[in-house]
Amino acid sequence: MYFILGLVAVLIVFGVLIYNRLVSRAQMADNGWSDIDVQLKRRANLIPQLVSTVQGYASHERELFADVAEKRARALAAGDDLASRGAAESALSQPVARLMAVAEDYPDMKASGNFLELQKELADTEDKIEMARRFYNGAVRELNTSVQSFPANLLAAPLGFRERAYFEIDMADRALPQIDMGGAS
Repeated sequence: MYFILGLVAVLIVFGVLIYNRLVSRAQMADNGWSDIDVQLKRRANLIPQLVSTVQGYASHERELFADVAEKRARALAAGDDLASRGAAESALSQPVARLMAVAEDYPDMKASGNFLELQKELADTEDKIEMARRFYNGAVRELNTSVQSFPANLLAAPLGFRERAYFEIDMADRALPQIDMGGAS
């Protein structure tokens, strides 16, 4: 009788430890997604300022401005569906990179303090998005490993823990072009 009670107590303790580990890893993944979302919203808020600054110098680029506005709206509307959000953010990065490249044709704009500050903030935000994406994907990897590993996999599904998708943004699409700001060597 004591053996059975001892075995049940060990199984309960073991189940609690597995549950707590799954909760901890799910929380890390949620925290990682929250960080990504904050940085993507920050970038989305900087884009209208960038469009406004470039528009002052290159008003004939109406099609590009419309493309940026449309893709920004799609990115904001994508919500928390990782596949849709990743695709929308990658699509947004393309016209933003083209917008930054337009500055090459306008030396006055390249020298503008407002433009330089926006460019710096966008580059900083892109770096923060990348760091947040790596943190999130690492947390998802840990969660997915726990959900798939024995014996946690016996408890994960009944307790509502599921594998999560990684968040991907195509690196080639999201890279902002390097702009020479006056030939500094």
